Amino acid sequence: MKLINGAEYIESLRNLNPTIYYKGEKIDDVTRHPATAPHVRAAAMTYALASDEEHKDLAVTTSHLTGRTIGRFTHVHQNIEDLMKKIKMLRVLGQKTGTCFQRCVGLDGINATYSVVFEIDEKLGTDYLERLKKWLTYIQDENLMVVGAMTDPKGDRSKGPADQPDPDQYVHIVERRDDGIVIRGAKLHMTGAVNSHEILIMPTTAMDERSKDYAVICAIPADDPGITMIFGRQASDDRRDKMERIDVGKPSFGAVGGEAVIVFEDVFVPTERVFMDGETDFTGALVYRFAAHHRANYGACKTGLMDVLTGAVSYLAQIQGTARASHVKDKITEMIHLSETLYCSSIACSAEGWPTPSGAYMVDTMLANVCKQNVTRFHFEIARLALDLAGGFIATLPSEYDLESEEIGHLVRKYFSGVEGIPTETRIKIARMIEAMTGGTALVESMHGAGSPQAQRVMIFREGELDKKIKLAKSLLGLPVRENKK
Repeated sequence: MKLINGAEYIESLRNLNPTIYYKGEKIDDVTRHPATAPHVRAAAMTYALASDEEHKDLAVTTSHLTGRTIGRFTHVHQNIEDLMKKIKMLRVLGQKTGTCFQRCVGLDGINATYSVVFEIDEKLGTDYLERLKKWLTYIQDENLMVVGAMTDPKGDRSKGPADQPDPDQYVHIVERRDDGIVIRGAKLHMTGAVNSHEILIMPTTAMDERSKDYAVICAIPADDPGITMIFGRQASDDRRDKMERIDVGKPSFGAVGGEAVIVFEDVFVPTERVFMDGETDFTGALVYRFAAHHRANYGACKTGLMDVLTGAVSYLAQIQGTARASHVKDKITEMIHLSETLYCSSIACSAEGWPTPSGAYMVDTMLANVCKQNVTRFHFEIARLALDLAGGFIATLPSEYDLESEEIGHLVRKYFSGVEGIPTETRIKIARMIEAMTGGTALVESMHGAGSPQAQRVMIFREGELDKKIKLAKSLLGLPVRENKK
C-alpha cells in the first residue's frame, strides 16, 4: 500500500487540486481549512487503524486480484469473514472518531459494482469487469479514498430521468466518443467528497430503455476538469469555522461526515474507466446491492458513535453527582441495550451473507434493511435518553468566551460546577460533546443516510415472503394451499 498512515493520506490531499466552494468562497487546502480539516482527520483515522497492532487485522487484508496487502476499504468481500471484519472495523472507527469517517460509501459502491458488472459481461459479452479490475488494482495499490456517488438531485420526483424538464437532474452521458464518454449532472449529499481521491459514479434508481444515457457507472479523479464541489453547512459550523476550543463539541473530528454537492459540467471519462454504459436492465440490481451493503453498515458505525455518547453521558452523570440514581442507571442501560441491538443487526447481515456469481459476497438484504430501519429509530431514542440524562443546562450553556472572560468567567465556573474536584470546564466540554452528537446533522444523517426510512420499509415488505407465511398459516389450519393472487 502506498498510503500507509494518516499523515501520508493528509499529505496526498495536498497534491490534489479540486474545485471546492464553501460559503461562496473557494477552499484551497481541505487539510487546513477549518470547515473541512476535521473531516480529513476523521478519514485519516481509517489509515491510522492499519498501523494499530490491536486492530490491524480488521483494517488490512489480502487482495483477491493481486495477492498483495491492501486496506479493507478497497477490498471486494470474498467470504463471510470479510463481511464480519468490516462490521467490527466500522464500530472501532466510530469509537475512535465519534463521527462519520466517510469511506463506507466508496467501499459499498466498489462491491456492488464488481458483482453487477460481472453479470453484465456474462450476459452481454462486454469487458467492464476487466476495466474495473485494472482501476481497482490501482486504487488498492495506492490505497486511495473513493467517494461513492449515487444520489442525484432528481428534480421533479414524479418523473423519471428521461422525463425531466431539465435533463441534468440525473447524471447522464451527453456525448460518446471513440475514446470515452462525456457526462453532465450532479450528485448530492456526497459524504467525504472533498477529501477523496476518486469519485465512483453510479445510477441512483432502476431505469427503463428510455433512460440509456443515465445508466452509467464510471470512475473519475476528484480534481478532473469540469468538476465543482460545494461543501454543505452543518449545525454549529460557525463555532467550527472560528476554531472554538470548547463550544464546537468535537474539535478534532467534527460532528458528521462532511457532505458536498458534486457538479459535473461536461466531464470526459476515458473508456477504461467506464463500467456501465446504457445497460438499463442492470441498474436496479446495482442500486439494490449497494443499498443493502450500505444499510448493513449503520448498525456498526452508529454503534461506535453511541458507545462514545453513552460514555460521555455516564461521565457527565458522575460529574453531576447523579450516577448512582436508579433511574439514571436504567436509562444508561437502555442506551447500551439499543446500541447492542443495532450491532446485532449488522453482525446478522454479515453472518447470513451469500456469494454472488462474481464471487463477491453480499449481505442478507432483508436483515440489512431491518438494520437500517432500526437505526432510524434507536439512534434517535439513544440521543433522547442522552439529553434527558444530561439535563437542560445544555440548552442555555454560556459560551467559552464567557468562561474565559475576566469579568464573568468566575461566575460561569461557580454556577456551572458539579461535584467537588472536577473543573467546570470539564463539565462544559462533555456537555458540548453531547450537544454535538445529539443535534442537527448527525441525526439527520442517521435517519436519511443509505435511504430514507420508507426505502427500507419498501424493501422489507418486498422481501417479507408473505406468500410463504400465508401458506404456513393455511397449512396449520388444514386449508388448501395454493398460489395467492397478488
